[in-house]
Amino acid sequence: MPYGMSNLRILSSAPATDVLPAAASAGVDALPAALATLRRWRQAQPAAERCELCGADIAPEHEHLFEPEARQVLCACHACGVLFDSRNLKFRRIPRRVCRLEGFRCDDAQWARLNLPIDLAFLFTSTQNKRLTALYPSPAGAVEAAPSDEVWQELIAANPELPAIEPDVEALLVNRINGANDWYLAPIDECFKLVGVIRGHWRGLSGGTRVWGEIDRFFQELTARCL
Repeated sequence: MPYGMSNLRILSSAPATDVLPAAASAGVDALPAALATLRRWRQAQPAAERCELCGADIAPEHEHLFEPEARQVLCACHACGVLFDSRNLKFRRIPRRVCRLEGFRCDDAQWARLNLPIDLAFLFTSTQNKRLTALYPSPAGAVEAAPSDEVWQELIAANPELPAIEPDVEALLVNRINGANDWYLAPIDECFKLVGVIRGHWRGLSGGTRVWGEIDRFFQELTARCL
């Protein structure tokens, strides 16, 4: 059977599992093109994510662990994740809860006294440093600031949600850019995800138009997850 353009269309439109049978019916001459199609299909498949502790395959939605000493987020399977529920371990299991803190009390003067250079930051208690830590995103990654502990104590007194934030693995995520006034209790991996969004999309001195749309998208998706 001659191998013409109709056979090419069959191979290019067929599912990968049907490529070789289609080639067989088209004739021996079709096999090179069929194998090339299979190679392209395999190359296009995303690599399976694996647990960074045991190497097991993991689903797209999976556990995350935080290593306080290295400030590193690790992907983990459920079995490894539940091993690190307790504190005082090398890794900490990151909770999944997200809460929007409506009516959060922090005026402009207190925010200024926190000594944060931009209006986008996350604050958490570091067991490694044994103090309040503040990080803000930048085109180069997360930058550490030195927030005022005095103001933090004022915020704790005014906002009963703050003492419930778990050290290392949860943070107060603040968005005050472009007139926003959004305060979240957020998992630490989401905070570092925001850092990655900005680092990955920032262009030029002002960031470009795309990065601000991506920041808006991040907070829209985060709000949709709120309890």
